[in-house]
Amino acid sequence: MTDPIADMITRIRNAVSARHQRVDIPASRFKAEIARILEQEGYINGFKVVDGAEDAPQQLIRILLKYGPKGETVISGLQRVSRPGRRVYLGREDVPKVMGGLGMSILTTSRGVMTGREAVRAGVGGEVLCNVW
Repeated sequence: MTDPIADMITRIRNAVSARHQRVDIPASRFKAEIARILEQEGYINGFKVVDGAEDAPQQLIRILLKYGPKGETVISGLQRVSRPGRRVYLGREDVPKVMGGLGMSILTTSRGVMTGREAVRAGVGGEVLCNVW
């Protein structure tokens, strides 16, 4: 797999559109940081790192998806911005407001993985991983 972050985003997007309660993703620390931000911002109920099946030695990140009281999706859009073939780096002045401030962007910076608002507050730019709304 050439882009594990795009795979994670696609799995979440597909699970939300199919109204699943949870989705399992192959684990890495980087993906766990993205899941932590999604939980912190209220887009998912939670996540935990679990051991895989006996035939699969790799750990999994189990993401518990979140829906509204009438079953409406909390995540209405998830878009990969920077990818291996086209990296997108932005300075602190250029960090985008997603959906006029209703969504968020996730960046990887020199200070770690953080939201666009946190990056602007910290005065750092970085690589824009994805946008969530």
